[in-house]
Amino acid sequence: MIYFLDTGDVKAIEKALDLFPVEGVTTNPTIIAKQKKNVIETIKDIRSCIGDDLKLHVQTLGEHAEDIVREAGILRDAVKGDFYAKIPVTAEGIKAMQKLKKEGFQVTATAIFTQQQALIAARAGADYVAPYVNRLDNISSSGIKVVEDIVTLIDRYDLDTQVLAASFKNVEQVHQVSLSGAHSVTIDPELYEKLLYHPLTQESVIDFIVDGHTYYNL
Repeated sequence: MIYFLDTGDVKAIEKALDLFPVEGVTTNPTIIAKQKKNVIETIKDIRSCIGDDLKLHVQTLGEHAEDIVREAGILRDAVKGDFYAKIPVTAEGIKAMQKLKKEGFQVTATAIFTQQQALIAARAGADYVAPYVNRLDNISSSGIKVVEDIVTLIDRYDLDTQVLAASFKNVEQVHQVSLSGAHSVTIDPELYEKLLYHPLTQESVIDFIVDGHTYYNL
């Protein structure tokens, strides 16, 4: 399983890149709005930070297929590099995905809450499908079960699509998704740090320092 950063905060991205294995960055209009800057300026800043080789997922805002396709072209031209157009799984979104794939775009289907949404998006050519885990949990559904089912469907039908699980609030959700067979997750940088933390690890490091400092004259 690989890790993406779900943020538009360049300072947080820089810190995470310095510490952790990161395959890329995902954004959406809500994340972009938090930066208080135009979307083009924000994604250019992100691209400058991560370089051309890491994946950058940027969401369109249009509701009709023609607008989605047009926006995807503008966004890709702005940042170049390894770019994915994120598109919600509406009927118009599915139409746009098929057109964009014919034009050579890489596509991430987003705002997925059901197994069939993911399967239809995969059939439409989506490179990634992004089910929302915590939002499903918040309505007494099981985000983990939905992810598991999507992974099963992709494997069963031998589809060239990967699961990019999104919407997490805690470490246990990420852990359970990793057990489900999801190919990747996108998480807030703060949550990424929490994945590593355990009090016994910190205690062990302190013990090592106390026991060994006299003998490590390096």
